[in-house]
Amino acid sequence: MWNEWRRANPEVTPNLARLDIRGLSFANLRGVNLIGANLYKAFAQTDLSEADLRKAFLRQANLPGAPLRGANLTDASLYMARLKRTDLRDARLAGADLRGALLEGTNLTNANISGAKIYGIAVWDVKTDGLLQENLVLTPLRQPEITVDSIEVAQFIYLLLQNKNIRQVIDTISQKGVLILGRFTEERKVVLDAIRAKLRELGFVPMMFDFERPKQRDFTETIKTLAGLSRFIIADITNPKSSPLELQATMPDYMIPFVPIIHEDEEPFSMFRDLKQKYGEWVLDVLEYDSVERLLAVLEQAVVRPALEKSAQLLYKKTEEIKKRHVKDYQRILSPNH
Repeated sequence: MWNEWRRANPEVTPNLARLDIRGLSFANLRGVNLIGANLYKAFAQTDLSEADLRKAFLRQANLPGAPLRGANLTDASLYMARLKRTDLRDARLAGADLRGALLEGTNLTNANISGAKIYGIAVWDVKTDGLLQENLVLTPLRQPEITVDSIEVAQFIYLLLQNKNIRQVIDTISQKGVLILGRFTEERKVVLDAIRAKLRELGFVPMMFDFERPKQRDFTETIKTLAGLSRFIIADITNPKSSPLELQATMPDYMIPFVPIIHEDEEPFSMFRDLKQKYGEWVLDVLEYDSVERLLAVLEQAVVRPALEKSAQLLYKKTEEIKKRHVKDYQRILSPNH
């Protein structure tokens, strides 16, 4: 009856914000038409866990904080729906239309959104532990489908496909990005800040990484990500603390020029000798400096230019054809008359 009334009155947008529906049974809402309905308080105060909302029309519905844990929303239409802080733990949203939906603080723990349409979805601070998210469709309707297995990755790929500026930003970072590594003690940060400012003057995009921040998080993946976006890396190994570990984690994996610098009163940490011997092809000789002023005066000549030259050499090496041998060459040597 409700759906018939909606079809007969398409111009009416139901405002159910203050409707008290507590105590009513919502076991079966399959196919219900709640397009555009304001359900701000009605659903927030109602236990909709385990409700059957398969193929329900919740297009543009306002569902902030709705308790939909365990609900069955398979093939439901949630196009442009507001799902801010919505509890969708253990919910089934396989094949659902989530295009343009707002997911802010939404709890999708152990939910299933496999096969959902997610073109234009906005995802912020979403809980995704145990989330099943295979074959997510990130392209508009009636266009060739592109699928991914992560809503966060989907947003990034969408920006790459649709926004040329994003691609230009990535190209700029990979060509101009310089990762600066070192300690953020009061004395050492003066040096790092000066290098950063000088690199900006030279047209580069400096990125600084602080080893001294709290250790609750594992920064290894972060530094690897930044290293992969960099044209070259400047590492101040003066009075190192955790930098030896970070350099050991990045040097073997990236053929990126590393430019180590050190104050003349210091000696490189013992592990650095091994790193230089193993990866010397892209690790430049240590540059000593006696003052920040003298370092900045020669930064372009002693750091930037050698790093760019090394980058060009490494790029050539990466594109170099694989050399091949043949057993026939050795047969000729053994039997010169044949």
